[in-house]
Amino acid sequence: MDGLSRRRMLVAGGALGAFGTLSLASPARARSLWTWSPSASVAGAGAGLDPEWVWDEEVDRLVAAVIERGDVPAVNERLRQWTRNDQPLPSRLPGDLRDFMERARRLPSWADRGRLETAAEFNKSRGVYLNLLNGVGGGMLSTAIPREARSVYYSKGGADMEDRVAKTSLLGFAVGDLNAFRPDGDVVVQAVKTRLVHAAVRYLLPRSPGWSATSGGQTIPISQQDMLVTWHSLPTYTMRKLLEWKVPVSAADSAAYLHLWQVTAHLLGIRDEYIPGTWEAAEAQYRQVLDPVLGPTREGVELTDILLRQLAEQTSPGGVDRPLVNALARYLVGDRVADWDGIPHEPFWEKAIAAAWPKLVAFREKLIPLPLVPPLAWTIDEAARQYILFYLTKGRGTHIEIPDTNRPA
Repeated sequence: MDGLSRRRMLVAGGALGAFGTLSLASPARARSLWTWSPSASVAGAGAGLDPEWVWDEEVDRLVAAVIERGDVPAVNERLRQWTRNDQPLPSRLPGDLRDFMERARRLPSWADRGRLETAAEFNKSRGVYLNLLNGVGGGMLSTAIPREARSVYYSKGGADMEDRVAKTSLLGFAVGDLNAFRPDGDVVVQAVKTRLVHAAVRYLLPRSPGWSATSGGQTIPISQQDMLVTWHSLPTYTMRKLLEWKVPVSAADSAAYLHLWQVTAHLLGIRDEYIPGTWEAAEAQYRQVLDPVLGPTREGVELTDILLRQLAEQTSPGGVDRPLVNALARYLVGDRVADWDGIPHEPFWEKAIAAAWPKLVAFREKLIPLPLVPPLAWTIDEAARQYILFYLTKGRGTHIEIPDTNRPA
């Protein structure tokens, strides 16, 4: 387990000892029974099936066939040519896959162009918060979601986390881009490609001895419920933090930001009957599907260490700012999740961030004058800014591609 210090593993070991039963339990024990009503969804109705036992059947069959035919390299090569929302699909894609993608790229009938434009402006005006929360915050939450951590670790991307971060950045940046849903944007492209990747992982991971030994009884990864868990670690978590930080958000901006992520969820293959229709419905679903499944894993601790090491090296060559990065991550997700992720305590920086960040936010929002912002706050601000640059630029020169193998042994 390269890069993990003995101290970090002792921290993680303590958390695993206390909570290992939860993280290794069967899905039925680790997750509560599904009670969320489809009447609260964007569809307003639905069968009410437990999303724990629902996947993405059509694309799963198609991608399995692509893998079994040995077509993955050729398909990936052709998909690299598809880079804009308004661009025709490459003509030489397999016919069955092309037909599916033509349907999958269409926006749902309930998509509102006006709200999507409002969301783009909101992303522009609040980018420093949104990118920090979706990047560092969402990343730290994801490594504390046992199923997600193990799916990432044992899949092909887990062997090269720098490339994995780059590919994740492509989708994250596309969602937050000013042109996201405009013809020259690429959120449709990146979301549909990600949907294909999920299908490939569902085909491949059950063949991984490492994943099968740690899956807690799950036989097919990335169910609709797993996708909802990940979804909530982004917009719902982010809106919670914005409200906690007292960032002014108008009713129109709040509704538009939710709508942006509702449409993105649809494009990623989440069924409309599971996509929350309001923030109140999202909060209720968050409490049911995300809170109960958080916990520590060995894989999550290792992935966290890699992510934070990359960030520390980005903000300061040699990683001398790792204590600041650790403290910033702890501040974003709280002590419970940070302990599960094996993030060390940094007493000085934790106190500094807790004292300075609220004043920095208030200054940005023109709620207090500059003299009330402590000088140390600008060091913290620079660390956050460097991470955002890291997050937004990692995707350059890479492509979201269908894997055809798991993590090498």
